[in-house]
Amino acid sequence: MRVLELFSGLGGWRRALQDRGQVVAVYDVSEAANATYALNHDQVPRPKELATVPPQELLEHGADTWLLSPPCQPFCRMGNHRDLEDRRSRAFCHLMDVFREAPPDHLVLENVEGFLGSEAHALLSERVWAHGLHQLELQACSSHFGLPNQRPRVFIVASRKSLRPLPQPDLSPRPLADFLDAVEDERLYLQAEAHTRHHQGLDLVTAEDRRSACFIGGYGRRFVGSGSFLKTEQGVRRFSPSEVARLLGLPEGFRFPPNLSLEARYRLLGNGLSIPVATWALDHLGVH
Repeated sequence: MRVLELFSGLGGWRRALQDRGQVVAVYDVSEAANATYALNHDQVPRPKELATVPPQELLEHGADTWLLSPPCQPFCRMGNHRDLEDRRSRAFCHLMDVFREAPPDHLVLENVEGFLGSEAHALLSERVWAHGLHQLELQACSSHFGLPNQRPRVFIVASRKSLRPLPQPDLSPRPLADFLDAVEDERLYLQAEAHTRHHQGLDLVTAEDRRSACFIGGYGRRFVGSGSFLKTEQGVRRFSPSEVARLLGLPEGFRFPPNLSLEARYRLLGNGLSIPVATWALDHLGVH
């Protein structure tokens, strides 16, 4: 496959792609995401807002596959639910215009559960069926892939090839202890005032637990509904970015640029893919 990786973020799709194909071009508007991508994949994404990229530029790459994770805020539970009216959907709408004129042979899209039944979902399905492609709508959570993290997601798989749903592995989650840093970052512990103010709403877990709540981009700033907090003998702390990265299935060698702030790291991870789940989604294309 010749792949366009769109809204590339940390490069989760590239990691899940493995040796199935070649990434011929990468696009993301985030400077922090692009610096992290370049550090881990030795390829510099094009720092462009996709809504403004001329269709001809996208077509000149000669890609037959699109892998994309459009912004989820227009569809997520805590978002404004403006769907295609949300300004963050402009790039998706532009891509659907390109799709109408020159569809790829394969497409895999990842998003939150709220994408199903949305106007964006209907628009994508209309484009897929109009060009005679096959489509699957898949729902999966990383907690079924051996990871102690709840991250329910939707994958839309479209292809010129016939498609059939594949079974999920349904592996038992491992204990959180397997994903923790060998040496704790003491700065991640909550101050007494913050703990007192928010403790009733915190999702608390211990190292022996086999679950954690979904980590969102606001984990570095928010307390309630942003992800789990680890309770230890010393107190309560946030999970470190490297711990969240492991819970997403990123490899031990994954790195952030040294000058990237803690909040920026959490933001990128919150927008990231669960690698084993994305790999399973790509398995549906039957390319190995």
